[in-house]
Amino acid sequence: MKTATRLVILLLLMVTVASAGKRDPLTEAEADQIRHAALEPQTRLKLYIKFTDARLASIETLRSTPQPAADRGRKIHDLLEDFTTLLDEISDNLDAYQGRPLTKDDRKDFRKGVKAVMEACDQWDGKMKALQSALETDPGLKKDYPDFRFVLQDAEDSLKSTAEMAREYSEYKDVDEKSEKKK
Repeated sequence: MKTATRLVILLLLMVTVASAGKRDPLTEAEADQIRHAALEPQTRLKLYIKFTDARLASIETLRSTPQPAADRGRKIHDLLEDFTTLLDEISDNLDAYQGRPLTKDDRKDFRKGVKAVMEACDQWDGKMKALQSALETDPGLKKDYPDFRFVLQDAEDSLKSTAEMAREYSEYKDVDEKSEKKK
């Protein structure tokens, strides 16, 4: 019995430690904004776009600082992880709102949100390409590259996936919309 109790305590301790190590990409204020927009797909998507933009702007600031911090590579790593997590949230929101029945007005708002995601993905792609180019021309950034090499690839893959999903959803016509056009 003592062994089982110890195992349970050890397992709970391991789960607690593992969950404590996971970073939340949103600040408390950002999380509150998302909670307040829970039932508004377009607003929610725009907030995620805004927060994702902020992460890329921070990467750009770190990249272009004349006197980079000693832990610049690690900071870029963390920001790219946040970027990827936020892209995943955008994709999850697209899936969630696409799969549920929407009124005509909600559908119109959702399409505006999808359009905003597509435009943002195009801008983010340009910024990611600029970061890749900087790796070739900035020796300091090249030195920091091993710190964020793998998360950069993950971020690029996630961006590509989110952009493809948004484009697919922008072309989607649901049954209600088709029947409305026939009337």
